[in-house]
Amino acid sequence: MGRQKGDGARSKSRPSSSSLAASLLPSGSAAVGFGGYVGSSRLDSPLASEEFSDIDSEMAQHLKRLARKDPTTKLKGLTSLSMLLKQKSGKDIVLIVPQWAFEYKRLLMDYNREVRRATHDTMTNLVLAAGRDLALHLKSLMGPWWFSQFDPVPEVAQCAKRSLQAAFPAPEKRLDALILCTSEIFMYLDENLKLTPQSMSDKATALDELEEMHQQVISSSLLALATLIDILVGSQLDRPGFESITAEPKHASKARATAISFAEKLFSSHRYFLDFLKSQSPAIRSATYSMLRSCIKNIPHAFKEENMKTLAPTILGAFQEKDPSCHLSMWDAMLLFCKRFPECWRAVNVQKILLNRLWHFLRNGCFGSQQISYPSLVLFLDALPPKEIEGEKFFLDFFQNLWIGRNASNADQVAFFQAFKECFLWGLHNVSRYCNGADAINHFRVALVDNVLIKLLWHDYMSFSSSKNEDVVLWRNSKDPSESSTQLVHKRAMDKQNIKYPKSDAQNLGKCIFEILSGIYFLDRDQLSAFCATFQENCLEIVKQTENIEKTENVEQIIKFLALMGQYAVLKDETWPLIHLVGPMLSKSFPLIRSLASPDAVRLLSAAVSVFGPRKIIQELIRNKGYSFGHLSYDGGEKLGKEDFLHIFKEIFTPWCLHGNDSSINAQLDLLLALFEDEYFAEQWCIVITHATKVESCGFKPGSLESNQIAVLAVLMEKAREKLKERKLGVDFNHHQDCQPDHWHHELLDFAAVSVACSLPPYGTSDSQFIRAVLGGSTEDDQASFLSRDAMILIFKDVLKKLRTFIMASSFIWVKDAGSLLAVEAVDSITELESSINMLEAAQFALEVLDGSFFCLKTFCEGSDLVPCISAALFIIGWECNMANELVNSSNDQSMEITKARMNFGEALLSLRGKISNAFWQSLSIPSQKRLGSILILTIRSAIFKEDKVNANEIISLCSLWMAEVLECLCQDQYQEQNFLDLFLANSDVWPLWIMPDSGCAKRTASFKIKEVSIKTNTTGSHKFVAIIEKLISALGIDRVITVCGSNTLSPTEEASKELATSCFYSRAWLAAEILCTWKWEGGSALGSFLPLLCSYAKSENYSPKEGLLDSIVNILLHGALVYGASGELRFFNVWPISSDEKEIIEEPFLRALVSFLIILFTENIWGRDQAVILFGLLANKLFIGESVNAECLRILPLILSVLIRPLCSTVSDESHRDAFPTSHEENQICDTIKDWIQRTLLFPPLTAWEAGQDMEKWLQLVLSCYPLTVVGGSKALNLERDIDPVERSLLLDLFRKQKHAAKSAAASQLPVVQILLSKLIAVSVGYCWTEFSEEDWEFVLFHLRRWIESVVVMMEEVAENVNDVIINRSSSDDKEVILKKLEHAALLLDSLRINVARNALYAFSLFSGLTELQNAEDADNSNPLRRERWDLVKDRIVEAILRLFFSTGVAEAIASSSYTEASSVIASTRLDHPHFWDLIASSIVDSSLHARDRAVRSVELWGLSKGPISSLYAILFSSKPVPSLQYAAYFILATEPVSNSAIINKGTTYLVGNTTDTCDIDSSSEEGIQLREDISCMIEKLPYEILEVDLVAQQRVYVFLAWSLLLSHLLSSPSSSPTRERLIQHIQESANSTILDCIFQHIPLELSSAYSSKKKDIEIPAELLEAANAAARAISTGSLLFDVESLWPVGSVKMASLAGAIFGLMLRVLPAYVRQWFSDLRDRSASSLIESFTKSWCSPPLIADELSQIKKASFADENFSVSVSKSANEVVATYTKDETGMDLVIRLPQSYPLRSVDVDCTRSLGISEVKQRKWLLSMISFVRNQNGALAEAIRIWKNNFDKEFEGVEECPICYSVIHTVNHSLPRLACKTCKHKFHSACLYKWFSTSHKSTCPLCQSPF
Repeated sequence: MGRQKGDGARSKSRPSSSSLAASLLPSGSAAVGFGGYVGSSRLDSPLASEEFSDIDSEMAQHLKRLARKDPTTKLKGLTSLSMLLKQKSGKDIVLIVPQWAFEYKRLLMDYNREVRRATHDTMTNLVLAAGRDLALHLKSLMGPWWFSQFDPVPEVAQCAKRSLQAAFPAPEKRLDALILCTSEIFMYLDENLKLTPQSMSDKATALDELEEMHQQVISSSLLALATLIDILVGSQLDRPGFESITAEPKHASKARATAISFAEKLFSSHRYFLDFLKSQSPAIRSATYSMLRSCIKNIPHAFKEENMKTLAPTILGAFQEKDPSCHLSMWDAMLLFCKRFPECWRAVNVQKILLNRLWHFLRNGCFGSQQISYPSLVLFLDALPPKEIEGEKFFLDFFQNLWIGRNASNADQVAFFQAFKECFLWGLHNVSRYCNGADAINHFRVALVDNVLIKLLWHDYMSFSSSKNEDVVLWRNSKDPSESSTQLVHKRAMDKQNIKYPKSDAQNLGKCIFEILSGIYFLDRDQLSAFCATFQENCLEIVKQTENIEKTENVEQIIKFLALMGQYAVLKDETWPLIHLVGPMLSKSFPLIRSLASPDAVRLLSAAVSVFGPRKIIQELIRNKGYSFGHLSYDGGEKLGKEDFLHIFKEIFTPWCLHGNDSSINAQLDLLLALFEDEYFAEQWCIVITHATKVESCGFKPGSLESNQIAVLAVLMEKAREKLKERKLGVDFNHHQDCQPDHWHHELLDFAAVSVACSLPPYGTSDSQFIRAVLGGSTEDDQASFLSRDAMILIFKDVLKKLRTFIMASSFIWVKDAGSLLAVEAVDSITELESSINMLEAAQFALEVLDGSFFCLKTFCEGSDLVPCISAALFIIGWECNMANELVNSSNDQSMEITKARMNFGEALLSLRGKISNAFWQSLSIPSQKRLGSILILTIRSAIFKEDKVNANEIISLCSLWMAEVLECLCQDQYQEQNFLDLFLANSDVWPLWIMPDSGCAKRTASFKIKEVSIKTNTTGSHKFVAIIEKLISALGIDRVITVCGSNTLSPTEEASKELATSCFYSRAWLAAEILCTWKWEGGSALGSFLPLLCSYAKSENYSPKEGLLDSIVNILLHGALVYGASGELRFFNVWPISSDEKEIIEEPFLRALVSFLIILFTENIWGRDQAVILFGLLANKLFIGESVNAECLRILPLILSVLIRPLCSTVSDESHRDAFPTSHEENQICDTIKDWIQRTLLFPPLTAWEAGQDMEKWLQLVLSCYPLTVVGGSKALNLERDIDPVERSLLLDLFRKQKHAAKSAAASQLPVVQILLSKLIAVSVGYCWTEFSEEDWEFVLFHLRRWIESVVVMMEEVAENVNDVIINRSSSDDKEVILKKLEHAALLLDSLRINVARNALYAFSLFSGLTELQNAEDADNSNPLRRERWDLVKDRIVEAILRLFFSTGVAEAIASSSYTEASSVIASTRLDHPHFWDLIASSIVDSSLHARDRAVRSVELWGLSKGPISSLYAILFSSKPVPSLQYAAYFILATEPVSNSAIINKGTTYLVGNTTDTCDIDSSSEEGIQLREDISCMIEKLPYEILEVDLVAQQRVYVFLAWSLLLSHLLSSPSSSPTRERLIQHIQESANSTILDCIFQHIPLELSSAYSSKKKDIEIPAELLEAANAAARAISTGSLLFDVESLWPVGSVKMASLAGAIFGLMLRVLPAYVRQWFSDLRDRSASSLIESFTKSWCSPPLIADELSQIKKASFADENFSVSVSKSANEVVATYTKDETGMDLVIRLPQSYPLRSVDVDCTRSLGISEVKQRKWLLSMISFVRNQNGALAEAIRIWKNNFDKEFEGVEECPICYSVIHTVNHSLPRLACKTCKHKFHSACLYKWFSTSHKSTCPLCQSPF
């Protein structure tokens, strides 16, 4: 991704320019850098060149590059040198070592880390190549080499270490090298420590870089020095990095002496390194501490009494260091200093230098170094001399400040509390250091425990009780160090700050307290008494003051503390917490706990029992006499006996815990369960249940339990279930015997649960809670029940009874039908229940029970219908709720209130069902799944066919969702799915409507029978059913609904295996045929939705022809079509194959479905010629039954054959093969069959002798269907679909001429059927027999064509006149409705039959036009032009009639739209009924001649209606009900002559026919304004900003783009020098809304345009961007938008993007200044950058090329002016000379021209003053930047401006130009006083900006 760092724009093999220049120097020249430097030394002597005299020239060259300043060159040099080192020999490499050593030292201090890293890599390669030869130069290298090991950048330091290890792999060798070069290393490091930032580099380096480089050098040198001293002076085990060396190296003693000597000198000369501690760099300070530590360790004798006064305050006062990176070395130095020099304390003021800084250090949380500093505190305490501090005060201050520091930082709390504990226990253990005597020691310890442990730690631990959720608020104090510790501790309660800590802090604090207590216990247990007393006091306060919220919260902390005891004490078998803390506390508080019944107090007791166990707690209560237990006593010896324990549990705890108040019952029940012992569980549970129920099992009756008993039982069982979960998960480690649900079973519990469940309303608030608790099953993983199976069955039967009662009360019939399916054995009759209870309340109770226990149903689903019936009830009630939603809002009567109540219940039930996953339903047993699926599917079918209250769309939507839900929930494989689908699609009286499948056939398609129904049958239910099936197919796929492929591996049942053995494939072809016959349904249709799905499936890999699905569908439909063939009429009027809209005409469902299906099969190439031949043969055989004709087959055959004929025949495009005979046997048979049909048709009389009752029409339709023609007429239609032989053509010609020779005056010829058939026959004959036509034949054809077309013209003109009369003659009393009705009545004159006949005529005329074009091309040299002229005259008259027809419909719409918008829709809608007719009209108009269009426009102008031809064209173009072909035709006429000149500008005179120049009647004065036609001004000038919010393919956007396309085309076609064009451009610049450009770029995805322009080949260009870019370039090159407008329809996002790009491109060419102004106003930089990138990549290159080409071709025709063009530089040089003056102006076009303005510069002037030169330069800039058009024109105008000046024309004093830069006018408005002339535009601007009307020069009134 991108170039490597440092590569620049060159390849790796190409040197940089600087290195290339250096290589050109003579061989003996030195490596001279920039400024004459070699490396860092100035080249002062020529002797420097001797350094490289013996070095390899290539390596010398790269060494020279290392002296450069820029890091890129250095990196390249190092890389190249490294590569060379690998290739050269050791002898060559040794020669460069001296020079390398010099460069090496300098490179190690380079600012760029990459340079330093590369240096070490090069060093590694050098030492590997040089080997032992490096030893001669080791001393010069070792100093910087050792220094580099401590580079502050870890990666660089690691590279340095690798280089050293490469030279000396063994540690012994590295140590020997250090010993050998000891003196050199010390001297090098000493030199480094003396460096200053100014001495490190030249002045060119930035100061901040110098400072950073200096800091790196000093810190690395100090670390290197400290480490070297440790290695050479320290003991063998203390050598860092050389610990593995066992033997003493040779010369080690000498090196040690040398090191000590140097260390002492450095220590003295650098003032003990203390100056470095003042550095601002933390790295230097940290290194200095390391250096001091090394000196303290290795040269302690250097620390003398005279320097101790300086060193001790500095080292011991180091707590003022705030940077945590320095603290590790600081602590090392300080602790070692204290240990080595105990007398150092006498040299400092301990309080001032040490303690005050220490307190500040601790209060600030060690400034962030907690991990380092906290563990060091106990070592520091051990190092402190006792005599220098006051023991008790010091420790109190120490712990107080340490605690404050914890509050002030987000320290690691574990490290903090560990350090706190260690320091506290260290203080207790070492009290004797500070006190003498037992009393003093005891007093000291008591003070620490009281002030620190109790008043600090324990007090803060209890303060955590105010925490909420995860955060707690602590207080902390802000204390002056001078305050006493005692005052401080007592002041803390008054001084609080809100500081938040994580919840885990409380646990860490509690652990710390406990560990301290444990340590105290083992040190001196008497010291626990104070804490024990405080603990007991706090607990008693909690028990007594339960109403206090703060005290209530404190109990949480006590409970957590008890839990900590259990975690850390009980597991270690420590008994002291129970004996000394918990036992005495409970003994004192137990009487209060029982009497007050405080929840918190009880929870405290429960916690203690959970931690220490029930028997131990009771033992402690007895031992401490905490409560009267009768005769029981305990002396602490043996465990409490079983009988005594159970006696206390039964007599004391069970009654008390089961009879608490509402506030404490939860806590008491927790306590009761906590008192359970594993070995006595059964006895204790029996005691509890017996006491809770208080009755014998035989006394249970429904409703016999009291509500308070049920409430207690509910809570008890919920808590028991929670305990069960905890013990299963292993959370409760103290109990494990009661983790099985069976252990909780009890007969009394069963009786109680059944009694509550079967009781009658009203229900108590806890009834359902109790049932849920004992049943379990609230989640899938909680299926444990406390009841027996029999009790559960009884309960769920009652639940089902309640739900069924609710269902049967529904107002929906289908819901009641579903209720009848839910009858279960042993379920009581609901009659009594309905009359005695509130049904909704009972259902609500059942729902509540199910909500908490549904999943336990799975435990007994085998052999019971309860599970499927209850499950079905959930689905049914939920579905009823879905449907009820549609009724509640539409009714307000009382019954709807009940419906709303049911709906609320249903919504609650839907919420329950949402919790149940599909895995649960699929885990049910197979019989249960089948039963459930059967109930639900029958319910859905009932809803489809019986529900009539709800809208059909809603029923379809709901039922399809329900069915999909059933399949998703219950089906695990395809066999289950198919079984359920079979059940859903099963036969009934109302389904299917057309086809009845044979249910006994395993393949489901083997046999079928047509159902005897009438075509007019009411099909509402069937249509809904088909709509649902179609939705299922969309969701599941055809391969799962229509056809299924079996697989043995997936078969779950034996039954499915048997079915699979019958056939691997089975399909429901009958279902597909049924859907096709249904044709239309709510929300879909066969054409729009089903056939595309079927087509996609047939093309997919999932389809196999072996299925026979398509063949089966065709056979079913064909059989049905033959059965229904005699019903209804079939009459088709066109000569091309039937289209999608004409399929609707077919009323018979089977035939319509068959034709549609065959069209899809052949047009999508799913079927080919072989299938067509087979089907043709089948139909031909069915046409005759013996010798008689099958009337039904004859009737349907033309339609089917019109589809088959194309795939049967091959297209012949070559005229020479037109008479070729068929070659194959099938083709011969087909041709013979068709010939036979024609001969049979010839036996009938001509059409003019029409006789009713004959089959003449059917046979003629059959014959005509054998000759297909394309939908598009013209010359394209001459490429016929069939190739016929001469015999067949002769027969067809005879059939045509038979009609021609018949009497034209016969009355039968006017019959509609005759007109239709004759028009079709003429069209077919023209297409297939025109080569045999005589002149009489053509006369016959053209006579009828013109007659038919003109009849429609007359009809359409009459409609237009009627519309005009309605609008003009409307009265004031006529409202909109009246006008619309009148217009609808006027439109009724349109006769569809005449239009259909005219459509065929238009098609035949298009064929004739194509033929005449071919004939004229072939007969260009024919000597007899009369023939061509004759046909041309007739053709022009027909075209004129077509144009009149076109203008008539447009005028009618234009007139209607002048009243109401809806009125235009009335007229426009009439065109939608005949789309092919208008397509043929549009095609003829586009091909019409200029003369024909001219005459048509004249006729409309002379017509005298209220709207003219231009308005009619705009009405069609911007129609509310558009026809795309007509829109393009209207655009074509508007954009071409003779209409284009009047299409844009609103003018006062009438249209001048035939004038091709600018015909607008506007005064040539440039000051006169201009006005656009109202038809487009609303989209050009008044474009609303809301256009940006509409859809990208909305009609409004399309019309705006078309309006701008017309405007731009008009501008481009206008002469560039036309005054009208200039004024129009000025008007656009001032008035046109630039929102159009924002709108354009909404269609172009600019985000990827920049990626493409940056040549990222992996970016896939979106189609929209590519189309827009190509269209823009094409529009710029061709100057036309016709191509993009013609291809716009049907409108889509890609086509809109193409048109948008074309408009933008043409705007850049025609209106560059307009676009540039919009671009400069953009405020979004990102958007403007993307737009500029798009323009620069796609638009600017052709524009610049075009501009330069125009300038080059332009003829300025003046010897004083010349222009030269440089295409490579995109420059134009304009030279103007006059007499002795001259001027050269250079115009440079930017890469993103014209978005960016051109640059104009004056490169030469002669004899022109600077003022005038500047004025002329500015005028040129103004001309080229304001020019909307070609730059050549701007240069021409500028040249004319110069000419005018030299001619003496006075310039405008405002703009200093003769010719105005925008409208190109001359100064004409003169001041009456000073006589100066001004441009009118300049003067207007002056008046408007200055707000006065005075002359700009003389200030007199103008």
